[in-house]
Amino acid sequence: MHDHSSSSQGDPNDPAGGHADGLVENADIAASSEDYARRFAGAVGRWFIETQTRITLKLLRALPAGASVLDVGGGHAQITPPLVEAGYDVTVVGSDPQCGHRLQPWIQNGHCRFEVVDLRALPYPKGAFDAAVCLRLLPHSVDWTGLIAELCRVASRSVVVDYPSSRSANIVSAYFFPMKRGLELNTRRFRIFSPFEIRNAFTDQGFAVRTEEAQFLWPMVLHRLVNQALLSKMAEVPGRLLGLTNKLGSPVIVRADRQSRV
Repeated sequence: MHDHSSSSQGDPNDPAGGHADGLVENADIAASSEDYARRFAGAVGRWFIETQTRITLKLLRALPAGASVLDVGGGHAQITPPLVEAGYDVTVVGSDPQCGHRLQPWIQNGHCRFEVVDLRALPYPKGAFDAAVCLRLLPHSVDWTGLIAELCRVASRSVVVDYPSSRSANIVSAYFFPMKRGLELNTRRFRIFSPFEIRNAFTDQGFAVRTEEAQFLWPMVLHRLVNQALLSKMAEVPGRLLGLTNKLGSPVIVRADRQSRV
């Protein structure tokens, strides 16, 4: 049993949490919106979510039955329902009350909890949860190494995050951002990461990246442009069979494990 009670970290009345730089970790507000959810409507969007879900649940398989999972910035409701269905004890945290809107059916039925917190100073003791999951937030974070540090602090076993990889077509993403925005309309600028950066950030917190799995070889914006789920699925098969997806694909989902137990 883990203690999920709040500590003195963070102040719900101070959105900046008293941080010296005055920056607020609140990119989850946009990701929790209905506008953002529409990006994943239709057959291609559902395939994106199904791929993300399959990989995430696979990476968490080593957790014991009923393990406690903290979903940080999970108001997009992409992974919380599958985590609940898989039998995990799920707590979701967001930077603003509106981030819980899309989770209401699960909150009202008591299937998960939602709390508004300072995402830069999670109000939980060290090792309060078996695992922490953070999807769709890292590339938009105001302090990504600090975010990883907090995820590692509250997780006694594992942390799962996703990131756009510099080894993929994302390396030229800045040049094609105007075209991407023209196609997707509501896209945001984002940071890309090298696997080396991600591994080092976890190593600094006493964690080791154990598994890395890329979701797609071809850019997601291209799949959206074609808008044919079956064709996209077929186009991704050769890359997976040849091992190119994991070498050159993106976004990448990783699981890092604590080197010594809390």
